Amino acid sequence: MQTTAMIKRTLSYTILLLCFLVTIPKASAQISDPVKWSWDVTETSDGGTVTITAVIQPGWHIYGLEKVKSGPVPTSITFADIDGIAFGEITPDIEPKTIIDKAFDLKLKEWTGTVTFECDYHLSHPISTALTGIIEYMACREGACTPPKRINFSVNIGGTASATTATDTAGNATTKATASTAQASEPVDLWAPVDMMSVNNDAHGQNAAPSWLSLLVMGFLGGLLALLTPCVWPMIPMTVSFFLKRTKSRKRSITDASLYGVSIIVIYLVMGIAITLAFGAGKLNDIATSAVFNLIFFAMLVVFAISFFGAFDIKLPSKWSNSIDNKAETTTGILSIFFMAFTLVLVSFSCTGPIIGTLLVEAASQGSIVGPAIGMGGFALGLALPFSLFAFFPSLLKEMPKSGGWMNSVKVVLGFIELILSLKFLSVADLAYGWRILDREVFVAIWIVLFVLLGMYLIGKLRFAHDAPKERTGVGSFFLSVISFSFAVYLLPGLWGAPLKSISAFAPPLSTQDFNLYGGQFKEFHDYDEGMRYAAENDKPVVLDFSGYACVNCRKMEGAVFDTEQVRKIIEDNYVLIKLMVDEKADLPQPYTVQENGQDITISTVGEKWAYLQRHKFNINSQPYYVLLDSRDGTPLAQARSYDENIAAFISWLDKGLKAYTEK
Repeated sequence: MQTTAMIKRTLSYTILLLCFLVTIPKASAQISDPVKWSWDVTETSDGGTVTITAVIQPGWHIYGLEKVKSGPVPTSITFADIDGIAFGEITPDIEPKTIIDKAFDLKLKEWTGTVTFECDYHLSHPISTALTGIIEYMACREGACTPPKRINFSVNIGGTASATTATDTAGNATTKATASTAQASEPVDLWAPVDMMSVNNDAHGQNAAPSWLSLLVMGFLGGLLALLTPCVWPMIPMTVSFFLKRTKSRKRSITDASLYGVSIIVIYLVMGIAITLAFGAGKLNDIATSAVFNLIFFAMLVVFAISFFGAFDIKLPSKWSNSIDNKAETTTGILSIFFMAFTLVLVSFSCTGPIIGTLLVEAASQGSIVGPAIGMGGFALGLALPFSLFAFFPSLLKEMPKSGGWMNSVKVVLGFIELILSLKFLSVADLAYGWRILDREVFVAIWIVLFVLLGMYLIGKLRFAHDAPKERTGVGSFFLSVISFSFAVYLLPGLWGAPLKSISAFAPPLSTQDFNLYGGQFKEFHDYDEGMRYAAENDKPVVLDFSGYACVNCRKMEGAVFDTEQVRKIIEDNYVLIKLMVDEKADLPQPYTVQENGQDITISTVGEKWAYLQRHKFNINSQPYYVLLDSRDGTPLAQARSYDENIAAFISWLDKGLKAYTEK
C-alpha cells in the first residue's frame, strides 16, 4: 500500500510540475525613452529658423554632432531636400561637454539636461510646404544605453500653420508660428511600444500549440519506431508472457502489464522534465540558434546514423542495467514492476538512444520550455502502449512477426533518416553566421544522393555490416524504394531554383540559391529603420516579418504562403517587406546596453537587436510573427498574424491593412 501511495504521489507531482511549466508567463519589456523632443519654427519674409529641443532625463546624456570612429551613434538632424529652400548648419545653444566615456574608452562630447538646436533656412521664392526631417540619436547613462533611434519631424511654413504676426516701424513682417502638427502630437518614435492584438488575441498560444502537438506526435511515432528495433521487439512477447504467467488472475496480469506501461511513461516523462529544469526556456532558445550547439546536434545525429549503420553500438554501462535488474528481482509488488520498466529503458538504450537523442535535439531547437517533457511523454506512450495492448489481447502475440534481419533493416533506414535530418542543424548554423557552405542547391544535392542511396538499400543493392545478402526484394521494401527514388526525382528541379514547398521547412531559403532559373525572390529590407524610412518616402505601408534561420514554421510560411503568386503580387505592388532575423549572428558595429525587466542587457548582434525590438515594441518573442505597420508613425494597421497557412485569410489580412492605411 505504501508503494502504491508513493507512485501515486510521484505521478501527481509530475503532473503538477508539468502544468506549472506550461503556465510560466513570458516576461515583457518595459522601457521608456529618456529623451523627449519638441520643435517649432520662426518664419521671416525670406526664410526662418527651425528650433528643435531635447529634454534629457537626469543621469542620461546624448552624444555630440561629430562622428567618432568606433564610438557611439552621434546626434544628427537631417532635413529632406526641397526645391527653393536652402538649409544652413545645425547649431546648438550650448556647447557639449568633453568627457572620457568609460563604456567606449574614448574622448567624447555629450549633452545633459536640455539642449536646443537651431537651423536657419532661406527661401528663393515664397512657398507653402512642410519642412520634414529625421532626428537620430543614442541616449546613454552609466552602464546602459538605448538602441539608436530615428524620429521623423515635420513643421509647416508659408501660412499653413496658425501664426501671430507683428510689424515693426520699418515695415518688415516677422511671423512666429508653431506647426500645428508639432503641437498636436509627440515626435514619431518607430520603436515605441504598441498595444498589439494578435490573431485570436493569443499569438503565444497559436504559435505554441502546433509545435507542442507536432512534438507529441513526433515522440509517439518515435516510440513506435523504437518497438521495431532489435533491442525492444523481442522484449514484447517475453514481457507480456511473464505477466500472464506470473499470476493465475487475468485481471491481475492486465493490471501489472498496465502498470508496467505507466512506469515506462513516468520514467521518460521525468527525464524530459529534468532536461527542462536543467536548461530552462531561455537556455533552450539560445541552444536553438547557437552555432556551436547546432553543430553539436549535427555531429550527434551523424554519430547516431553511423551507429544505426552498424559501425558500433551506443550502450550505457552494463552495471547500471544489472543493478536495476537485481532490484527488480529482490523487490515485490508495484516497485518490482517499476524496476522492470527501468531495466527495459536501460537495456534498450543502444537502439532507443539515437531516436531519443534526435527527439530531444528537435525539442531543444524549438526553444519551448515544455518541449522535452512533451516529446519524451509522446515517445514513452508509443513505446509503452503495445505492452499493455498485448496484455489485454494476448492472442495478438501469435500474429507478431518473428525477430530477424528485417529489424536491422529498420535500424539502417532510421540511420538514413538521421543523416537527412542532420543537415537541417548544419544549415541553421551556416545561415546564422553567413558561412555559405551549405547553400540551398548543395543542401538539395545531398538530400538527392541520400534518398537515392536509401532506395538502393531497400532493393538490396547496398548493404551494411549486419545485413545478410538479399535473394529477393520484399513487397514493402519495393514500395518504400519507389517512394524514395520518386522523392529524389522530385528534388531535382530544386537544383535550379524550384520552390520545393514540401521541404521548405528544412531547406535553406531561396535567397541562398546561387543559380535560380525560376526567379521569384522577394525584394525585402533587413534593417527596420532603413525599411521604414524607405516606405515612408514612397508612401507605402509595411509588412514586418520577424523570422529566424532556426524557425521551421517560418520556412513553411514562406513556401506555402509568401511564394504564392497572389500574395507576392499584393506585397510587391502595395507594401514594403521588412524581414528581420532574430537569430542573425553578425556583430553590430558597436554593442549597446538596454534595460529590460530591471536588468542591463547587452545587445551585440544583429539578431539580438531585432529580437529586442520584437519584445520591446510588440511584447512577444515568438516567430513567425507578422505585423502590418503604418510607415509614417510605426502604428499597427491590423491584428498581427503568426503561423497559419490559410492563404485566403492572409490575403484578406493584407487587404484589410491596405484599406486601413489609405483611410488614415
